[in-house]
Amino acid sequence: MRMLVVDDEAEMAELLARGLGAEGHDVVVAHDGIGALAALAEGGVEFAVLDVNLPGMSGFELCRRVKEVDPSIAVVLLTARDAVDDRVRGLDSGADDYLTKPFAFAELAARIRAVRRRDALATPVRLEVGDVVLDLPRLRVQVSGTELRLSRTEFDVLRTLAGRAGETVTRAELLAEVWDADGHIDPNVVDQYVSYLRRKLSAAGAGIRIQTVRGVGFTVSAESPEPV
Repeated sequence: MRMLVVDDEAEMAELLARGLGAEGHDVVVAHDGIGALAALAEGGVEFAVLDVNLPGMSGFELCRRVKEVDPSIAVVLLTARDAVDDRVRGLDSGADDYLTKPFAFAELAARIRAVRRRDALATPVRLEVGDVVLDLPRLRVQVSGTELRLSRTEFDVLRTLAGRAGETVTRAELLAEVWDADGHIDPNVVDQYVSYLRRKLSAAGAGIRIQTVRGVGFTVSAESPEPV
């Protein structure tokens, strides 16, 4: 797999590149956002490991730019920050996972494998609920034929719920499926992303409802048409 590593600390970037290369990946290194975007323009990047504290362009902004270039590129953010708000900001920028420094390289490698497994599980090509259509390979959502822009994490939450439409999906199941949670993610993040989805779907007139099952989780279903 061709991977992009972006870290302004040359020694850290080299260590990551060496470790990922030993895992069999083709690694390209950049030290800032401009260099990273130039590497992306060359094509072929499938996975990006981005430090948050970059000069000029933050890792959060770079993550958004990466997803604009190609939503299928998976992103893991690296940062010394450990506040919930920063983790939420990182995930909301479209990151697929978030790792706090210092970390063991084995954990980074495991998280990369987990993200790849999660992507591979998207076996259906298309999911439909009400007026909402999810194009899984392209990570796109349409409402009545009009594209609805979602972050990667929002897409994964909606995909998980839509894949089990009419069933109750627990918070624990969403954490495991979307965040590959191992105890480092605050469960309240699930409720925050469901709230984001509700607002966007409602604004788009999506015709589906995400209902909270108190103390358990959420279920998604098509709204019944209003009586004439």
